[in-house]
Amino acid sequence: MQVFYIHPDNPQPRLIEQAANLLKQDKLLIYPTDTSYAFGCRLGAKDALLQLKMIRQLDDKHQFTLLCRDLSEIATYASVDNAQFKQLKALTPASITFILPATKDVPKKLAHPKKKTIGIRVPSNPIAQALLAAMDEPILTSSLILPNEDWVLDDPFEIEERLDGQVEGLINAGVKTIMLTTIVDMTSSVPEIIRQGAGNVDELLL
Repeated sequence: MQVFYIHPDNPQPRLIEQAANLLKQDKLLIYPTDTSYAFGCRLGAKDALLQLKMIRQLDDKHQFTLLCRDLSEIATYASVDNAQFKQLKALTPASITFILPATKDVPKKLAHPKKKTIGIRVPSNPIAQALLAAMDEPILTSSLILPNEDWVLDDPFEIEERLDGQVEGLINAGVKTIMLTTIVDMTSSVPEIIRQGAGNVDELLL
């Protein structure tokens, strides 16, 4: 496992570029988000996606999330009307995942098979934003929760110890939290909170 020691607030461009190159080579990377560490791979990376599914023991019904730099990228992957766009604008960037109808540009394997939805999230974390800028495309992301465990791994040294040999890269930015994102389903006219996490969505539900 290649480990990148990156400053949480002022990411070193050279190291961000090296980590992004791993993603561009269809490798699996663990990186920090606004709340906790997460798995990340390039959209369409078959081997990395298979690796991720095996590590987390995910089935084909799992709802994946795309990490996007800003709202301008969302329209390519999710269908939103004007009212929804205004709601998203008011609530991003944040530790909130929005479940939205997937467009045809989302590969079939990533959209939820029955609902044809995709999770979309815009982070404020400096490292995640720097990675997205270096990639110039969204990152497919998934919480770092291992099978039969309830919490996200928050210590990068424990992550390295437990997943060495299974994941190609790790960005070590210090100990994070075990908090998860808030998940909001926006596929119907009334937004519904699926999971209350770190993100505050009070404005959305007013």
